[in-house]
Order: sequence, then structure tokens, then C-alpha cells
Amino acid sequence: MSNFRLQVFCSVAKNLSYTKAAQELDITQPAITKHIHELETQYKVRLFERMGNKITLTHAGEVFLNHCIDILHGYSRLDFDMNILHGGYSGNLRIGGSTTIAQYVLPTILAKFTSKFPDIKISLVSGNSDEIEKELLNHHIDLGLIEGDKRLSNLKYTHFMDDELVAITSTRSHYAHLDEISKEELPTVPLVLRENGSGTLSVLNTALEKIGLKTSLLNVLMQLGSSESIKLFLENADAVSIISFRCVTRELIGGILKVIELPELEMKREFCFMQLQGDEEGLPSLFMQFAIHENNV
Repeated sequence: MSNFRLQVFCSVAKNLSYTKAAQELDITQPAITKHIHELETQYKVRLFERMGNKITLTHAGEVFLNHCIDILHGYSRLDFDMNILHGGYSGNLRIGGSTTIAQYVLPTILAKFTSKFPDIKISLVSGNSDEIEKELLNHHIDLGLIEGDKRLSNLKYTHFMDDELVAITSTRSHYAHLDEISKEELPTVPLVLRENGSGTLSVLNTALEKIGLKTSLLNVLMQLGSSESIKLFLENADAVSIISFRCVTRELIGGILKVIELPELEMKREFCFMQLQGDEEGLPSLFMQFAIHENNV
């Protein structure tokens, strides 16, 4: 069974669409159909249920998907480790990370990377997602890592990891007794949000639109340019903020902050690598492989 056939299956399973899988893998839809048919013939099972224009995974398909993910991760680890053996990598790599990623995700990965590749010198700049996109387009960085759901057609985006926004407040604040805030109550709560152009605010705006709210209808006390600033503000104010869960794990464990549920808001997002189209080799590619590998270990 070919590695590519497994990739085809995983793409169809992820998108639940032959058309989207064909677009993602840059092959024809008949080729997608052929690969899935060959898998079903080989294992004598149906991997997908077809209902008109929609498809869903069968039980056999779910079992197959779990194995495929493990196998493809194994292939990825094999390729990466074998390439490292003859790499001899050196040079300069300029990385740009949106604020949340630069502060809470990249430092650990950078420490491991520089330990493994001491001859690669890395510089890191941070800013909001819009700023990192501009840095890449102006060739000031070689690789970007951003949050949010905005996409530019002249850039290539590669999924890195998932994230979720949560509402937080100080355990000493007036709002610490709340376990949740409803859609109707949210406009009455004083909020401290990230600045315009940040991926965090973009995701929040999208989630609010889905439930018929706008940021302009909220009681926004102020907007700050980093999650660290927001956390320090909350420790000394009766207010609530909505930021990445990854930013507040230590404060939650330490009992400094608490999460308040927003049951009507869906605020999941992904962190993505970002490259110029056609500029996808060399040290940026090496760092991407390393970071994805570390995240999947």
C-alpha cells in the first residue's frame, strides 16, 4: 500500500469531500475515487457511506483512519530522522511569530532545535498576525507562524497545532463567582481584548458574528497588545478577557485566574506556518518538519 494512497484517504476523511481532497492534493477527482476504491477492494470493506452529495466515515473507515494517522506520523518521523543523518545544516533562519505563538509556543521548540542544529542561527521577531504577514511579504523573515482564520492567496499555509480561546478573570475579581456568561449577559461585562490586527481578535469577531453580536456592542474597556499585559491588568481589575488557553495555564494552576464558560461561543482556531508560494525548501522547511515532529511526539 502506498504512502500517497493513505494521504488520499486521510484528506477525504478530513474534508468529507472528494472534491476538496482533490484540490488539497492537486490531483483529479477521478484519481481520488480510484484510490479509495482500491483501498475498499483490498480490505473488502466500505470506508465511506455515500448519501447524495455527502459522505461520512463508516466504522471501518474510523478504524482505518486511526491506523493511517499513526502510519503517516511514522513515515514523517522516519523521513525526518534519516534526512538529519546526512544534513550538515548551517546558515541563518529568520522566523516571525504572532505574539501568542512567539511567547508561549516557540521558545521550547527553539531551544530543542538549536541544540540539535547548533550551526543554524535563528532570529525571532514577534507581532500580531497582520504584522507577521507583512514581514513575510516584504522578505524580512523566511517563515511565519500565525494564529487566526485570515488567509492570503499569495501565501502558503500549513497547519501546525490547534488552539482555543477562553474567557478568564482574576480569582479576586467581582466576576470570579461566575461559572458562565450567556450571550445576553456578555455585552454588560467589562472586557479587555487584544488589539486590532491580532489573530485572537479576528477569531473572536468571527465567533461573535455567528451568534449575532459585534465587538462594537460589547463593553470594551481597552485593547492591549499582548496577553501578558492583559493578564497583569486582570490581576488588578474587575474585568474579563478572552485569550488563548495556552497563555494562562500557569495562572490557572496557580489559582490566579479562572476560566468562565461562554457556552454559545465556538472559539477554536489553528496555528499555521506561513511561507511565500514557491519558497518552500531549505531551512524554513527543516524548521517546519522539526516543529511538527516535536508537536506530534
